[in-house]
Amino acid sequence: MEKLTETKCDVNMLSPLNLAFIGDTVFDLFVRERLVCEANRPVSKLHNKAASMVKASAQAEAVEKIRDRLTEQEQSIIRRGRNAHVNHKAKNMSEADYHLATGLEALIGYLYLKGETERLNEIFGMIIQEEKE
Repeated sequence: MEKLTETKCDVNMLSPLNLAFIGDTVFDLFVRERLVCEANRPVSKLHNKAASMVKASAQAEAVEKIRDRLTEQEQSIIRRGRNAHVNHKAKNMSEADYHLATGLEALIGYLYLKGETERLNEIFGMIIQEEKE
């Protein structure tokens, strides 16, 4: 996954919530692309499956399963995202799951903006592998 624009971006200067903002979309796109390429399904089934994979509880669970395969820097980015102060309450989910999902999205955003495509694909692969088990 190559960056879609040539816009220069100093990811180390971005807040964890800014990283999570882009990471949320990158993660969603990865999930949707994977589902579409797996099989030709009705859109309603695609939507339901995607929603189950991108919801906060599923993302929080993914972090717990892959945490020990992440580098110290990656774990640090997740912690920064998890500990970021959000200005709203989590709806229909636990606050802990919401914050951990924000941490994962921050990591995805960080790797995407740095252009670390290979590592992004490794992490997505780990998440998908864990979901299938």
